[in-house]
Amino acid sequence: MNEPAPAFYALPSGGARDYVTLLHPPYTAWHLSYAVVGGCLAATVDWWALGLTVLAFALAMGLGAHALDELNGRPLGTSIPSRVLVGVAVVSVAAAAAIGIAVAFERTLWILPLVAVGAALVPVYNLELLGGRIHTDLGFGLAWGAFPLVTAYVAQTGAIRVEAVLAAAWATLLSLAQRRLSQTARRLRRHAASVEGRLVLEDGTSEAITRATLLATPEAALRLLAGATVVLAVGLVALRV
Repeated sequence: MNEPAPAFYALPSGGARDYVTLLHPPYTAWHLSYAVVGGCLAATVDWWALGLTVLAFALAMGLGAHALDELNGRPLGTSIPSRVLVGVAVVSVAAAAAIGIAVAFERTLWILPLVAVGAALVPVYNLELLGGRIHTDLGFGLAWGAFPLVTAYVAQTGAIRVEAVLAAAWATLLSLAQRRLSQTARRLRRHAASVEGRLVLEDGTSEAITRATLLATPEAALRLLAGATVVLAVGLVALRV
């Protein structure tokens, strides 16, 4: 069997392509959408604060978290030097924290503990610190689903209300679905040595079972869910503008 790419969005390895792959573009857009949804739940949206919140998560999660994830075992197989990955992670998380602190002093100091939690989550989750206790399905759902949504909401309102809790539950559940689907896809792409078998139907016909056929459904679902979440976020922005 030909070796598949490590992810459906991964570009051929080498040069600038590695840095594009490192961003996990569909997943980064998906999780940044949670922040947009959280901000748009506020009665009045401060677009400048929401833009800064999304930028902070783009830096901390899109760059910092993914850089440390690649440093921890090279799951994407990039050739980016380890020192560069460490530098990207440190600079991006520090910049995200600085933005968060600026938003806190402009909007509400309740953001400060969330900034501290976010800065800690990046290394703890992606480097599997604390014995990997947070690097779990639920940890993923809470850290990369609920957390950006709640943080964006608090940045707008300075409070936690029932609508934010319910939306955070939605983001957590959707992130758990993402985790289950992506685990299946990663296992097939990165760890399966071979796939053999046939699916025999009731009418007597049969279909070959291959890595491609097994990947088709979970990866199509991941693409659709990522697109649906981004469209939802854009729709909320259009509604509130």
